[in-house]
Amino acid sequence: MIFMEQLNFSVGLDIGTTKIVALVGKKNEYNKVEILGLGKSKSLGVHRGVVNNITQTIQSIQKAIDEANSNSGCVIGDVVVGIAGQHIRSIQHSDYITRENPESVIDDEDIQRLVQQVYKLVMLPGEEIIHVLPQEYKVDGQGEIKEPIGMHGGRLEANFHVVVGQVSSIKNIGRCIKSAGLSMASITLEPLASSKAVLSFEEKEAGVALIDIGGGTTDLAIFKDGIIRHTAVIPYGGNVITEDIKEGCSIIEKQAELLKIKFGSAWPGENRDTEIVSIPGLQGRDPKEISLKTLSKIINARVVEIIEQVFLEIKNYGHSDQKKKLIAGIVLTGGGSQLKHLKQLVEYVTGMDTRVGYPSEHLAGSTIDSVSSPLFATSVGLLMNALEDILTEKNESSDQDKISHLENEQKKDRFSKQRKSILDRFGEKLKEFLDNA
Repeated sequence: MIFMEQLNFSVGLDIGTTKIVALVGKKNEYNKVEILGLGKSKSLGVHRGVVNNITQTIQSIQKAIDEANSNSGCVIGDVVVGIAGQHIRSIQHSDYITRENPESVIDDEDIQRLVQQVYKLVMLPGEEIIHVLPQEYKVDGQGEIKEPIGMHGGRLEANFHVVVGQVSSIKNIGRCIKSAGLSMASITLEPLASSKAVLSFEEKEAGVALIDIGGGTTDLAIFKDGIIRHTAVIPYGGNVITEDIKEGCSIIEKQAELLKIKFGSAWPGENRDTEIVSIPGLQGRDPKEISLKTLSKIINARVVEIIEQVFLEIKNYGHSDQKKKLIAGIVLTGGGSQLKHLKQLVEYVTGMDTRVGYPSEHLAGSTIDSVSSPLFATSVGLLMNALEDILTEKNESSDQDKISHLENEQKKDRFSKQRKSILDRFGEKLKEFLDNA
């Protein structure tokens, strides 16, 4: 096994309801993400994005990490983890700080002080702040400022999008990571990670709703003017559709999942009544015949319910308001977005332009096709976050080195001046002594 420098690669770990994915990668010379290794395992201890069996989750994580280790030839230590689940909620909050010296320019330190103040907000019992995302700033009452650094002012104010989650859920993920022999570099809300992988800068500017349909949850992230405006987690995903097929057709879960993937459609009008698929019976029983029209009707009923819940969240954000209009429409991603005719159904229910989002834009050309699938959007986004964290650390350490170098130079300078003055005094004394002599 090749031992690579820890700085050379990063790892994104997506702990989903149906699968756990560990993605190892690094940035190439063209600033694209190069995938070094992929580890995937069936997720056994997670329900609707929340860990409900610690032991099974640890085993699933270890399996995915071991596979990623052997595929990449790297030794994985730190991981950036995604969090979702029905316990996630978001709130809007405004806060301000008063600066001691209004004549000095606003710098990064002032913004950090304001953000840290928001982290001190009192939450409901058992809740914890995961993200504090600044939206717009105000300096001395002047609003609609995107970047206040470099401006003068005494009062710095901002609107924040605050993402909140259950402490117990976050701690359980942390416990699983630690028990799997890893350390958690940071934790990121999964819809934010997915948006990083599949949305363009132009879409975020124009206004877009990202719908990530996973196994256990459907995550929503709304952007407008390049800023995150709204997030929501709907506790239904692809698993509920599989469950409906299982109940409606009286078959086992494995068969229901295969039926959904191979023959499933979100648009019932596509299938004729004569189209029938035969499923092997259990233990020598007669095969079961299922009409594809019946199958698509079952899928359609549940998918429409999920889309309507997401659309309600988009309306709650204020999509009907002209200023808040989402010009770029909807982007679908996640495993559930691969369902046939889903794009057409979403456009029909919402009346908004829709496309399926692939994470291929940020990946190097040599990447295996499977990673370019919407299925891996969150994993790619988490990996991109991890690589950005490393870059920030590198820049900070190089800044620290520069500061240390500058301080050393100043010390040397002071020392040489001191030395000079001692030599000067000694020279003067010697000259005085010789003159007197």
